[in-house]
Amino acid sequence: MLILANVRERWSGFLGAFVAVLVGVALISTTLVIYDSARPKVQPRYDGTTALALPHKAVDADGSPEDRMPWSKAEAEPLLAGLDKVPGVADAVVDRSFYAQAIKGGKPVTDEGALESGHGWSSARMAPYKLVSGRAPSASNEVVVDRALGAAVGSGLTVNLTEGRRQFTVVGTVDGPGYYFSEAFAARQQPGVGAIALVADKGADTGALVTAAKKVLGDKGDVVSGDGRSELQPQYIEHKRFLGVQLISAMAILGLFTTVFVVASMLVLATGMRRREIGLLRTIGAAPQQVKRMIIGEAAVVGLLGSIAGCVAGVVAAPVLRNILENLDVAPPGMEVTVAAWPLLTASLIGVGVSVIGAWTAGRKAARVAPIEALLDSRSANQGMGRGRWMAGLAVLGAGVLLAIGTATSSADNRINMAIFATMTLIVAAALLTPAFIGPVGRFLTAPFQRSGSAGPVLIRAELVANPRRAASLVAPVIAAVGFAVLLSGMVETMRVAYPAGEALKVSGQTIVTPDGTPGNTDEVVAANPVGKAALPTRAFVLKDAKAAKGTEQAGNATVLDVLGSRDPRWSKPGEAVLGERTAKKLGLAKGEEVPVRFADGTAVTLRVGSVLPDDPARGDFVVPRDLVRAHDPAALTDDIFVPGNAKASGAVPGTALHDAAEYALADYQTDAKLTDSLAMMLIVIAVGYSVIAVANSMAMAAHGRRRDFGVMKSAGGTVGQLLLVSVGETSLVIVIGAALGILVTLPPLAGMASGLSQATSSDVSLHLSTGTLTTAVLGTLVAAVLAGLAVTAKTLRRQAV
Repeated sequence: MLILANVRERWSGFLGAFVAVLVGVALISTTLVIYDSARPKVQPRYDGTTALALPHKAVDADGSPEDRMPWSKAEAEPLLAGLDKVPGVADAVVDRSFYAQAIKGGKPVTDEGALESGHGWSSARMAPYKLVSGRAPSASNEVVVDRALGAAVGSGLTVNLTEGRRQFTVVGTVDGPGYYFSEAFAARQQPGVGAIALVADKGADTGALVTAAKKVLGDKGDVVSGDGRSELQPQYIEHKRFLGVQLISAMAILGLFTTVFVVASMLVLATGMRRREIGLLRTIGAAPQQVKRMIIGEAAVVGLLGSIAGCVAGVVAAPVLRNILENLDVAPPGMEVTVAAWPLLTASLIGVGVSVIGAWTAGRKAARVAPIEALLDSRSANQGMGRGRWMAGLAVLGAGVLLAIGTATSSADNRINMAIFATMTLIVAAALLTPAFIGPVGRFLTAPFQRSGSAGPVLIRAELVANPRRAASLVAPVIAAVGFAVLLSGMVETMRVAYPAGEALKVSGQTIVTPDGTPGNTDEVVAANPVGKAALPTRAFVLKDAKAAKGTEQAGNATVLDVLGSRDPRWSKPGEAVLGERTAKKLGLAKGEEVPVRFADGTAVTLRVGSVLPDDPARGDFVVPRDLVRAHDPAALTDDIFVPGNAKASGAVPGTALHDAAEYALADYQTDAKLTDSLAMMLIVIAVGYSVIAVANSMAMAAHGRRRDFGVMKSAGGTVGQLLLVSVGETSLVIVIGAALGILVTLPPLAGMASGLSQATSSDVSLHLSTGTLTTAVLGTLVAAVLAGLAVTAKTLRRQAV
């Protein structure tokens, strides 16, 4: 009851922490709700299936389960026959998906899912899609298409396949997307079997059907039903989901860090301003543990109330975030916001937990308050730094420096995350160490104004020198706001310069043939450009031994990785593979050893490791002859083709475009630049916006806590204008110090990132800052802080006048 009474009576003192928890929980709950809503869903083309029989998963080089290893034709036939005889199964359908895209008017028809739009006719039963007109395809030159394509039955249609353009006769139309060919034709396009769909009889018992199907498969694979069928997703949807999850994960991590940082600093500030009250409690007999429990209990109540309000705000904001993701084209098609219990419970636990942890930190010091503190100024103990804070600050600073150094040496995939973690660590270090130098900095910055004869600079200087911890608590959210704004905008600006320059340098003098409206280059395009690099990528499975190669071991004993088919005579020697050093080490292979490799068609080939070379992304980590990949993966499409300057590139095939080095580098960067810029802007808005709210709350709390000081200064003859000017001056000085520290903590990670980019791109990359973003962050923080301080100070002075 005492805790609730304290919260009710001192609500203004807890308002800042309440708002900070509310905003943090709202952000976290929103991202978790969207994450939950973006989970894979069963695709419409599997609506008519009861279960799916799938091969076992292989693992990647790090041991994580990844791709399923397709069955070969010989392995799939007995499984298909057995599944077809399962009681309740009306039909067992081999599901094949491969590249197919119509060419109309000399241009590819826009289709995000073109990479997997081709199917055998039996796959239409899985949706089920029904014939609207015509008949099923039977010959290799016949196709059934979506009626929305506008192709009439009996008309000719040019369809782009992996081999290139082919003429087909439209023999039917269906009420769903895709291109449906004869089963024999589809089997040639995708020989391996990645899924067998089970279409059940009407009224069949799903549980019994799945159990029987599992017995048929034995240890050859898995059977999934219900929501488990969502595992099979088109690649473009998986890519969008991956990008969306990356974005909201970054938002959630940043929100979590900012919440912990801001709430902890505000609770420390609020508790430090109550030393006289706590001293009075100690005078009337309160034990240290009772004081500590009271502070933690108050924080728990505030955290719970803030979390409840934050969850409501998060649910309301979830559709807005969904719309933002859709505008950025990183949301799965048709995603709907669904609110489950676990995102809200998780966000609430974080809100309450952060509040309690922050209060525990502040309560440890408050519990040591002596009864005599009741007779002293609440801020008298806010001087200097204890040994524990010195040790913690220096330790965190050292960790931040190491992370900044690691940013320069980390891989391209980890460089951004490393820079963010380094900045987070340095922000915490700056906040811990601020009390040590805020007094000297305050003296230095106010020194030029000492001779003006005004009392304002003297009062501001005295306040910073006498109460460095209070000032440090005010500076902390400013460091976070400016630091993240400078870091994120600086990363974008640095990459904007580095990547196009580095890529242009790599392909200087070459003409690049790129897909234009298609997911990759066909063999027809490759034939039109017979000279130059034309990598043919596929996913293949490196097996441990010959036993696995014969299919007598599960796919868990295989390692799946990207394999490149090359026509470069240096790397395309028959029967050999060229490995990068890192890949060879992870696979445990050395030059001269033999290794079985199983391809997409389910057959295995034993290759000899011809060379182990230093890692080179341009060459590939596992390179084999191009003809070998084509023989075992007829559906694979070719990457960009790099034609040397002494040869002529051809863009005559529809769906291709030609670029010189500069155009290619810029276009390649622009592919991801929109998403990168949007992500950075969203994170900047979140970090700066949240921190600005915290700054405003902190300044309001500090102004409210100094109401006795204002009363004394007014009694000594200070006018309202003078007191407001002192408030503005002190607030501005705190913002300047925080902004300077925010910039300083980001320079080492940004410098490390620039150094790493210089090495990765083989070009001179310097650190670039966005002055516009920096100015906006500093001015926004300053305006919010000044307005909050002025509002509370003016209100306090009016009450004192009354």
